[in-house]
Amino acid sequence: MSPADRHGPPGPAAPAGRPDDGAPVRLEGLLKVTGAARYAAEHTPPGTAYAWPVPARVARGRVVAVDDGRAMAEPGALAVLTHENAPRLKETDDATLLVLQDDRVPHRGWYVALAVARTPEAARAMADAVVVSYEPEPHDAVLTPDHPGLYVPDVVNGGFPGSRERGDFDAAYAAAPVRVDATYTQTALHNHPMEPHASTARWEDGRLFVHDSSQGATTVRETLAGLFGVDKRLITVVSEHVGGGFGSKGTPRPQVVLAAMAARHTGLPVKLALPRAQLAAVVGHRPPVFQRVRLGAGEDGVIRALAHEVVTRSSAVREFVEQAAVPSRAMYTSPHSRTVHRAVALDVPGPSWMRAPGEASGMYALECAMDELACAAGLDPVELRIRNDTATEPDSGKPYSSRHLVECLREGARRFGWAGRDPRPRSRAEGRLLLGTGVAAAYYPVYLAPSRARARAERTADGVRFLVGTDATDIGTGARTVLAQIAAEALGVPLERVGIEIGSTDLPAASLAGGSSGTASWGWAVHKACRALGGLLAEHGGTVPPEGLATTADTADDVPAEPRHAKAAFGAHFAEAEVDADTGETRVRRLLGVYAAGRILNARTARSQFVGGMVMGLGMALLEGSTMDPRFGDFAERDLASYHVPACADVRDVEAHWIAEDDPHLNPVGGKGIGEIGIVGTAAAIANAVHHATGVRVRDLPITPDKLLGAAGGLSR
Repeated sequence: MSPADRHGPPGPAAPAGRPDDGAPVRLEGLLKVTGAARYAAEHTPPGTAYAWPVPARVARGRVVAVDDGRAMAEPGALAVLTHENAPRLKETDDATLLVLQDDRVPHRGWYVALAVARTPEAARAMADAVVVSYEPEPHDAVLTPDHPGLYVPDVVNGGFPGSRERGDFDAAYAAAPVRVDATYTQTALHNHPMEPHASTARWEDGRLFVHDSSQGATTVRETLAGLFGVDKRLITVVSEHVGGGFGSKGTPRPQVVLAAMAARHTGLPVKLALPRAQLAAVVGHRPPVFQRVRLGAGEDGVIRALAHEVVTRSSAVREFVEQAAVPSRAMYTSPHSRTVHRAVALDVPGPSWMRAPGEASGMYALECAMDELACAAGLDPVELRIRNDTATEPDSGKPYSSRHLVECLREGARRFGWAGRDPRPRSRAEGRLLLGTGVAAAYYPVYLAPSRARARAERTADGVRFLVGTDATDIGTGARTVLAQIAAEALGVPLERVGIEIGSTDLPAASLAGGSSGTASWGWAVHKACRALGGLLAEHGGTVPPEGLATTADTADDVPAEPRHAKAAFGAHFAEAEVDADTGETRVRRLLGVYAAGRILNARTARSQFVGGMVMGLGMALLEGSTMDPRFGDFAERDLASYHVPACADVRDVEAHWIAEDDPHLNPVGGKGIGEIGIVGTAAAIANAVHHATGVRVRDLPITPDKLLGAAGGLSR
């Protein structure tokens, strides 16, 4: 039985060219390009003061004294908050938010004071003038694969078990005629969204009002309510426009707590935008990892044994272990499997979510190992993946609700021109440029979270207008537009008849924008509310009474706690790379991705998300990396001049396509997530292309010229 027969036939591939030309444009697009869209730092209530944080200059220790004399002498100075005079906070599960509560310094960059002044310039000058004395303590900031403090966590990010084993891996691997045993490493990575983490906070008559750069205003409100001991009904958080996050704004960050503390202390509205140089230490990052992957297969390339062992680090402040081995529990047939995470808590800034946390790191290692297995077995890398496709999730045994990985691989190979590829490394060259192509699969699970929405019909001078509201957050994904489309479709009315309100806790509560779950989660609630409104309208004979009609919806009882199917998006990445044999410089000539991600609701915004993920994967492969200085426990790259991200010249030809996939087991809108599937696999496809071009297998990201030129024999042989 073919994979297509097992999994159900997909729809046709999206047509060539630009099928998104007829898709609705972003509803807020004009506001953004004209500067009318207001972000968190652009709200300035009368009398606003400004804050600037003071980061710790030791890697670990205690604050002995804070001298704010010179700081308070600055013109416009209002206050210096320290652990001795800052408002007290309640306990919370996220200790990274318990700022200025004691004299402890758990890592370099931890905030030890906050300067507040009448102008941002004065606040910065005050922060520079604050003198902090420390009692340093010995610190450990170096991750090693055999660190004595390593442990296996019970659960890792996403709630997955820290380790899983099926069958007898050791025996099956030893008996396999074709084996791969390779270790892949990568440095820490940082999110660096264009908009800094910023908040504007004010207290009025016991109520707290906050404009925050966040991926979830509902979550921020609940967190602030707990920290300040205030009923959440007395807190309003607005995250109307957000200039990117990539996970770094997925949970509340210190700036919103500090702004609220300073506003309470001074009695004034306070605005705080974190300097980019401080972001590396306080808003999370993708942690560095060592990943050992072992694959044992028959001569036909079918995997008999798979082991994926991860070593990473957490922080002494809060445990966070990226689930890098989890994709290996879901991707390929593997009757004997071992997947385990080991972590150590170091005196470093805490890692957290970064676009496709776990999947991006784990799939890089797994898909490079699959390429090595293809070489060892003498098989085409696309064919190897097809032979190891599976109709059920290996670890759980659940059938996939839909899985069209094979179709993505075949369609991608057709579009990319894979047929006729010479599998031999260094088989193509243009002068001193060595050329190669690579492929990798992509996987990202489907996440859903309960959300609420409201819908209202009103009579206007030119007819009926519909207003839909939910506390969703648009972090640049086009959420406003897609939710309005869902509402219009559910109501059976033109899009221009629908108004959409999002990004405020005054609206019905919604889940945060993370895990590629937004459209599916919020869209379900919007669809439910609008269908109910349509039914109510029908009961009134299609006529809206003068007072209007309104409905609300909550999907808490609709999202299954224990779904019967495994649900995930899949895709295939293809890359063509050129490597200069003299300099080792690598350029990506072409990137092409084909995805099976359920129903694509807006081709224009979907393509933007797919392409954006692929570009971020390019950065992961070739450019991005943060270096931990072991002496100071500090990241060396703290701005966009030293932390390199892809520029326009680095992104030559990027194509995104998709399979028309109909999955009835997902949700009423039929969508899977698309924000993160684009990055998953891209780095591996590029790494595999570099190996095909040069014959050099670089297993340490990013792939930089020194690693290629330093290989045995170099590139000019």
